[in-house]
Amino acid sequence: MLAGRLGLDKARIPHADRHGLVWLDRGRLEVEDGCLRFITAGGGELAAGDYQIPHQAVSIVLLGPGSSVTHDALRLLARHGCALAAIGEGAVRFYTASPLMPDSSSAARAQVALWADLKSRMEVARAMFALRFGEFVLTRDIEVLRGQEGARIKTSYQLAAQRFGLPWNGRKYDRDQPDASDIPNQAINHAGSAMTAAASVAVAALAAIPQLGFVHEDSGQAFVLDIADLYRHDILLEIAFGAAKESMQTSQPLERMVRRHAAKIFRQKAVIPNMIDKIKILLHLDDQPKASSEDKAN
Repeated sequence: MLAGRLGLDKARIPHADRHGLVWLDRGRLEVEDGCLRFITAGGGELAAGDYQIPHQAVSIVLLGPGSSVTHDALRLLARHGCALAAIGEGAVRFYTASPLMPDSSSAARAQVALWADLKSRMEVARAMFALRFGEFVLTRDIEVLRGQEGARIKTSYQLAAQRFGLPWNGRKYDRDQPDASDIPNQAINHAGSAMTAAASVAVAALAAIPQLGFVHEDSGQAFVLDIADLYRHDILLEIAFGAAKESMQTSQPLERMVRRHAAKIFRQKAVIPNMIDKIKILLHLDDQPKASSEDKAN
């Protein structure tokens, strides 16, 4: 007997309408009698048991440490347009995800259309600014927008440091020597990596295009970085400064503390589902007409 179903109650719904994330670790993902199941001895987020996974109702299965997956499971996931990503503990690392072939290209087409037109690309960048700071800016110059963003982030750093009672001497980051900076700056670096991993999951879940960013441009993860930055002024700093404070008080390794804080906050505040919602807003996916059954058949 299966221990139970994980995830959402609804089933057999179009990929664009899915919103579920299933977190699995320390077990084996396989197929039996046409059903996807996860067998675990426990020790992670799940109690020991044999669980049936509602792969037709979720966007992405997040497979954590200590897990394995069979060829049959990969085949079943691909057939039903459910993505699979290998992640670190609590999704603070994103290792890889197989290419997702969803039943609709609406997310990719919407993103390309908005990105390809310079005017609409700027409008999405302005919308990202509004989501972050609660205000629309008048400028339509991306460099001016980046400058205004930087000024607000600088203030956010100062306020967060005061809130957590930490010393703050400004943002300093040497890419060649990331551990040379002070504890709060190192914590921001580690938290940034965790936030980027979470954003990678969200982008993969919607089958959006990581390379096509609206504020970031050159990176192969430009859109991922755009989404991660939506949380830089609040969630990221809560993770970073909270972990920095605890590390300084307990002498525990900083990176481990950041990962622990990130995993906890990602769950408590439903960060990845919230990212998925924000991507839908930015790309106007909820405004897209639904494909008819005839369109899908063709």
